Amino acid sequence: MVNVHASGGARMMTAAREALVPFGKDAPLLIAVTVLTSMEASDLVDLGMTLSPADYAERLAALTQKCGLDGVVCSAQEAVRFKQVFGQEFKLVTPGIRPQGSEAGDQRRIMTPEQALSAGVDYMVIGRPVTQSVDPAQTLKAINASLQRSA
Repeated sequence: MVNVHASGGARMMTAAREALVPFGKDAPLLIAVTVLTSMEASDLVDLGMTLSPADYAERLAALTQKCGLDGVVCSAQEAVRFKQVFGQEFKLVTPGIRPQGSEAGDQRRIMTPEQALSAGVDYMVIGRPVTQSVDPAQTLKAINASLQRSA
């Protein structure tokens, strides 16, 4: 999987897609980052954006799909809508996944792994709750078990 930032625009995303053509079926998934899960509306206002994070992420996701990329990095809070609008094959990679009881840290738009699975995400990014755990392996086992129960 390779990612670019959707705010780089259509020319950049199209060039990235074209760069992977020689790899054929062996090409990695190409996804674009929309709005960081650590951002909220006030952060976008600071950047001169008047859209909500969800609306801006959807605008970037639409451009991403138009450019022929495989999916986006977005908040799991946008997953249900994005699957409806962009289809089940459009891949969603979702940071900001926090197991129940975990600290949110700098993340603003978060979900638990179970909620994210139910929302239809394809790939969950679960960083600090695992890497900063006293027992990362046990934390992963607990997350996997909770996902198995939810499936």
